[in-house]
Amino acid sequence: MKLEPYWLSTAPAFDASAASDLPAQAECVIVGAGFTGLSAALSLARAGVQVVVLDAGTVIGQASGRNGGHCNTGVAHDFAGLVRSAGLERACSLQRFYTEAVDHVEQLVREENIACDFVRRGKLKLASKARHMQGLEATYVALRRYVSSDVQLFDRAGLRDEIDSEAFHGGLLMPGGAQMHMGRFGMGLAQAAVRQGACVHEQTPVTGLERLEGTRYRVRTSRGTIEAGRVLLATGCSNVGPFAWLQRRIVPVGSFIVVTEPLAPAVIDSLLPQRRTYVTTLNIGNYFRTTEDGRLVFGGRARFALSNPLSDRKSGHILEAGLQRVFPQLAGTRIEYCWGGLVDMTVDRFPRAGLHEGLYFSTGYSGHGTQMSVRMGQVMAEQMLGRPAQHPWQGADQWPAVPGYSGTPWFLPMAGLYYRMKDLFF
Repeated sequence: MKLEPYWLSTAPAFDASAASDLPAQAECVIVGAGFTGLSAALSLARAGVQVVVLDAGTVIGQASGRNGGHCNTGVAHDFAGLVRSAGLERACSLQRFYTEAVDHVEQLVREENIACDFVRRGKLKLASKARHMQGLEATYVALRRYVSSDVQLFDRAGLRDEIDSEAFHGGLLMPGGAQMHMGRFGMGLAQAAVRQGACVHEQTPVTGLERLEGTRYRVRTSRGTIEAGRVLLATGCSNVGPFAWLQRRIVPVGSFIVVTEPLAPAVIDSLLPQRRTYVTTLNIGNYFRTTEDGRLVFGGRARFALSNPLSDRKSGHILEAGLQRVFPQLAGTRIEYCWGGLVDMTVDRFPRAGLHEGLYFSTGYSGHGTQMSVRMGQVMAEQMLGRPAQHPWQGADQWPAVPGYSGTPWFLPMAGLYYRMKDLFF
């Protein structure tokens, strides 16, 4: 199997020919060429702002090009539980913001004519244990009462028209969920920003940030220095570079994915006739979907480890076994792609965005970043332009560092053991 992301391997190459030498000055500098940075760059460039995007690697080379291909409505939390913990008003506000984020992605795809197989077929959350149905039922009731009447709840018998697997006891369908080819979307977003006048520089790591006054910064890179009127950090969970403040607040957690060889259409029609996005209720669960060329993308927290070639291969074998437990019909199916990536987790699994010491930032999407990163890139661009732009995430002054943590997640094995025990007994 190829140890590379399917999305990047099957996406068009980014045309960097428009990027010249680094300018000495820029109105806005964005650090990170993932979905957040590219979305912000597109919005700023549309407004006529001189914007430079810097990335230590390549366009969408990290989380934006290494995820499971889901673009779903709904928060990272159980909605009924969120109502209890955060209150009804805030829970509904967050739920609506995620739905609007998917709408925003769909609008961008349409406006920029990005060929990325964007479709809204819904998200189905699958109960891995019979006792998990109680939680899905509570969420179903809360969503219908406070948010939307279009959700559906299936018992085990009702799942037969949705998925041909004996591994699940029911499911909750949220019809607004979407999916797309992440590589094609990301490259399309990058080229759209370039068409509007943004300059995107790959292989240009930021090595230093020196505050001059207000939001003005001197940005040092491996290729020179830029003085910027405003700087947006869209670095995700990067532990390389002068981003210590973020590094003490973001925990990188590995997530791993395998992709099968193309399956016969009749096989997919039998296994997943609705071709939705699917997630399971276990803490160390799985997420999966099909692709437009007939493959099955199957991912999860196979191991509580960071991504590297050895770790990815080990995780790939674990996921292959998990895939065959869910779909024993696929025994003998060849795995063609396997990769890992890092999820930028916060302690409470809520994103963070704002202004800290003159630096704009948006990060911490906690595994639900496809739609939120695109939406928040646009929101942060509005803020950098001095325009009113509301978002529900707490500011820097309410975001304490993780105690005893400085960027190296030494506690991941213990966290993995804790969640495995929860999945075993609850």
